[in-house]
Amino acid sequence: MAHAPPAHIGPVRLLLPPSHDMVLPLASVTSQAPKPTVAIITHGCKLNQADSSALAADFVSAGYLLVDQHEAADVYVVNTCTVTHVADRKARQALRSARRRNPGATVVAAGCYAQRAGDSLRAMPEVDLVAGNTAKPELVSLVDDLRPGNGEAASLDPDRATPAGLPLSRSRAMVKIQEGCDQVCAYCIVPRVRGREWSVPPEALVRQVAGHVEAGAKEVVLTGTQLGSYGHELDGADLAGMIARVLDETEVARLRVSSLQPREIDARLLELWSDPRLCPHFHLALQSGSDAVLDRMRRRYTAVEYLDAVERVRDAVPGASVTADVIAGFPGETSSDFEETYALCERVGFSAMHVFPFSARPGTSAAHYRDQVAEDVKRARTDALLALSQRLAADFRRGLEGAVRPVLWESRQGPNGSWTGLTDSYVRVACRSERPLANEITRARLGRLEDGVVRAELLRPA
Repeated sequence: MAHAPPAHIGPVRLLLPPSHDMVLPLASVTSQAPKPTVAIITHGCKLNQADSSALAADFVSAGYLLVDQHEAADVYVVNTCTVTHVADRKARQALRSARRRNPGATVVAAGCYAQRAGDSLRAMPEVDLVAGNTAKPELVSLVDDLRPGNGEAASLDPDRATPAGLPLSRSRAMVKIQEGCDQVCAYCIVPRVRGREWSVPPEALVRQVAGHVEAGAKEVVLTGTQLGSYGHELDGADLAGMIARVLDETEVARLRVSSLQPREIDARLLELWSDPRLCPHFHLALQSGSDAVLDRMRRRYTAVEYLDAVERVRDAVPGASVTADVIAGFPGETSSDFEETYALCERVGFSAMHVFPFSARPGTSAAHYRDQVAEDVKRARTDALLALSQRLAADFRRGLEGAVRPVLWESRQGPNGSWTGLTDSYVRVACRSERPLANEITRARLGRLEDGVVRAELLRPA
């Protein structure tokens, strides 16, 4: 599926968060008339990364050339996040930066922030077009209509839910299996910006994964808003069955499940991890270790149920990495509630924690709760959890010294620097190698933790 670019064209980069930055060789570039260029800047979650991949495919199919966000592109698309007020601020900064980079460009605010607060983004003088999540399938046409001197709008593939995959090669591909959320937690804006739950049919997902593998991807990440709800509206489909089909019907080298809820961890699902291609990394949303706070959040589990889910994972998948999201300073959180959260995190021994201070999102129930936690208290609790996260992450990585794990190598840091990559358990490692390692999976013996990265030694193939 992927084609080598002409010798005079190098790889371009679709900018994603640092651990997911992907080098994308161009699918087909000729030396004919210059093509319009587009840069896609992605903020937020893996679901947004999957959406950006689909947008990249749409733009390339319509004749655009993907370029780095730091270049003077004809079109900039900022695929925004709105999960916190900090995410909103970063989106506005990115839009202003795009306008400064090329004052004549078409600047697009897309994604969740655009879906939630389109009018406020339209008021920004730097923004030419606002396109929420529901408008993403028509985004190329909307941009073509807007660009000066452009002819007819580009036509999009009508089978939008089953794209053939990016006509580009890369090491890691994000595949959206499900969209939307029906749970409506008190703090969460996602149901407003992503809508009701729906699932991509398993046949389409198998085709997408196979297409990414053919294009060169060594790892595929299954992502969505509420993965455990996958297939609820499809006859005979569920998450475990879909994963089994992908493993059985494709040659994917590594498959990763992005996020699960505690009550979704059952024996049938865990049995799938007997296939070594399924990564031993479980991201289980926690949010709080206090039952009182979990109840006010409208989460559907208790602290004991969470601990039971972690125990089931570690019994079935020895050595698995467990990560979590935690919110500090939710309205009404007492010192005792916070201590329960801290103690639970310490007991689990997460390999990483994503810690967020509570951010009131307009349109959510929690934004109207009266017992808001003071900002200085919220900040102190966030700092304490971040310090705990750093300690637990270091402890987990030190415990890997001497272990042998498969590593997907991504890039080299500097001309004489180390190659970096991720183990199957989602640990960042680095090693020195004379030969190129990009987009290879090799066995490596893990060594000392240095500056947050585990040093590794390549092993000969078994």
